[in-house]
Amino acid sequence: MEKRKVKKIFAMIMAFSLMFGIFQLPQKALAAEDILDIHADGAILVEASTGKVLYEKNPDTALGIASMSKMMTEYILLDSIKKGKVKWDQEYTVSDYAFKISHDTNLSNVPLRKDVKYKIKDLYQAMAIYSANAATIAIAETIGGSEENFVKMMNEKAKELGLKDYKFVNSTGLNNKDLMGMHPKGSGPTDENIMSARATAKLAFHLINDFPEVLKTSSISKQTFHAGPGEDVKMENWNWMLPSLVYGSKDNGVDGLKTGTTDFAGYCFTGTAQKNGMRVITVVLNATDGKGQGGYKARFDETKKMMDYAFANFSVKEIYPGQYKIKNHESLPVEKGKEKKVSMYTKDPVKLVIKNGEEKLYKPVFNVEKDKLNKAGKLTAPVKKGEKVGTLTAEYSGKNDFGYLDGQKSASVEVVTGEKVEKANWFVLMMRGIGGFFSDIWNGITSTVKGWF
Repeated sequence: MEKRKVKKIFAMIMAFSLMFGIFQLPQKALAAEDILDIHADGAILVEASTGKVLYEKNPDTALGIASMSKMMTEYILLDSIKKGKVKWDQEYTVSDYAFKISHDTNLSNVPLRKDVKYKIKDLYQAMAIYSANAATIAIAETIGGSEENFVKMMNEKAKELGLKDYKFVNSTGLNNKDLMGMHPKGSGPTDENIMSARATAKLAFHLINDFPEVLKTSSISKQTFHAGPGEDVKMENWNWMLPSLVYGSKDNGVDGLKTGTTDFAGYCFTGTAQKNGMRVITVVLNATDGKGQGGYKARFDETKKMMDYAFANFSVKEIYPGQYKIKNHESLPVEKGKEKKVSMYTKDPVKLVIKNGEEKLYKPVFNVEKDKLNKAGKLTAPVKKGEKVGTLTAEYSGKNDFGYLDGQKSASVEVVTGEKVEKANWFVLMMRGIGGFFSDIWNGITSTVKGWF
């Protein structure tokens, strides 16, 4: 009974201690330290050529993304252009839906007229530069036949690109309530597109790598949209980090990508910049200032923190060249071949995003494809030149490793054979068998004789 009382009293003391901060839980039980002190509900920083994550904060919670949704509309449009399904000079006839939305002055828009036909390229520029919502709907209707069909395409493309934690309910990123009761079916009247910071960065990663020409448009700071005869609209890019705009500078390297703002999502921004041979992608969701207030400046300030951190502390380096031979793994044994072994090396160079001074924290590790080997641990002839036999992984022994966008923990490349090995003919195999037979007998005699002495 006494022991039980002591345990009860001790448990109560611990409970009160934790409540009032007398004792602290181990660091692992607490939220990970935010090394950049980013004021946003979700954020991520990624190197754009490798997908290496350099920083993250709450990266996998699906949150509002507002007009950053238009990156998916851009991706599908550019893909449709590439496949010849849509042409830049193709003309669009304004629907009642697009017409009504285009004249809502509370939304980012260029006015569309019923008596004018608009080229897809002009609508695309209005969407990418000025975040024009009706122009986005026009593109969705052109590709999908209706925005409802296009939204299905958006969700299918997200799945195809390997995105997780997302849902698209319209092409623009507006709250459905702003679409005057004309929102796509299958979603509620107040629904809004959502994605996690990681999914948003992955979409941006695919967009700028699959269609790098998008940056030529996203980097345009100002342009004029011709709405009709005598009706020109001056468009200023909402990305105010572009060099010539409010929060830009000549040397910040910013040339994209997409802002987003709604009451639900807060102030969001997917940025990209290139300096010193390295490009980064940043995402902030519901960014605020130090006082917890959202605003245009807040999203760009928090983005700048991440970009400055990346360019000051990281660089892309080739640590292993192409045709690199791994120490102690220069070859593999071959059975039934004209040669008894085959050389192997890396198919491609290994490029890594390395933090300053951490080059020595990486080591090459060879992983063989076991299904390529027989029970004796050998390849079986014939063996082709360039045949994949394993991978080289650059294993990192440092701290704060966030892995890659695709979920990989380490960078790896294929290890391939350096030459072909033909299958030996029956005579050679027979002679090897005879040689092996007598070799076994000789080894047996030698062992026996040694045992006598």
